[in-house]
Amino acid sequence: MSELTGNRVRTTAGKLGLPHLAESVNEYVRRADESQMGYQDFLDLVLSEELAVRDDRRFRQGLRLSRLPHHKTLEEYDFSFQPELDPRKVKDLATLSFVEAKANAALLGPPGVGKSHIAIALAVAACRAGYSIYFTSLDDMVRNLKTAETAGRLTKKLGTYLRPAVLVVDEVGYQPLDRTEANLVFQVISKRYEKGSIILTSNKTFSEWGQVFGDEVLATAILDRLLHHCEVISINGPSYRLKNRLKAIERETEVA
Repeated sequence: MSELTGNRVRTTAGKLGLPHLAESVNEYVRRADESQMGYQDFLDLVLSEELAVRDDRRFRQGLRLSRLPHHKTLEEYDFSFQPELDPRKVKDLATLSFVEAKANAALLGPPGVGKSHIAIALAVAACRAGYSIYFTSLDDMVRNLKTAETAGRLTKKLGTYLRPAVLVVDEVGYQPLDRTEANLVFQVISKRYEKGSIILTSNKTFSEWGQVFGDEVLATAILDRLLHHCEVISINGPSYRLKNRLKAIERETEVA
């Protein structure tokens, strides 16, 4: 390709909003020449590369807006440390069929067993698949909604938790709520019902949610909508954090 033609292609690509093509056109031509590509194969190469770049850009932007505290994958989860947890159940969730169906997933168990790790890993997988995601602890969500309600901006703030295709609600049950706070949670759950997926983690069994939400009737109403379409995974095993702490203590003891 002549320099003049290359400059025209780069200019046109820039006008079309294809900066990667503008930067890489010479490399594409080189690869096409080496492989003796036909016109259709060359076009497929260019379009596939541009789509991959756009998908990666969208993925990174989605993660940035998600408020995830960190990025985890299921490959990083040590299933061998939780022998009572069937990996197949988690991997079934990772197919994201529940997200496509606008259903929910609940991860229950004591602190430290990796509930948040799995929830975040599922959210990252959903983001990579093109779904919008948002992460919040239950306490943060309630606090933000209360502040918005006081300022007369509740409807607008609710949108933060209603817009994403996948809402991750972490640490349900760590702090009890009063009835007013529980009602705000009910609004989020009921408005998302069959319209978007929720992934939640909780250290409480569902039978204890009446205590968490300070009202048995509200807790039942929340659970009724949440569990109608929901995959529930219970993780009852040792704490990863405790395991890591014990290893650190052992190392310190050996050094001493």
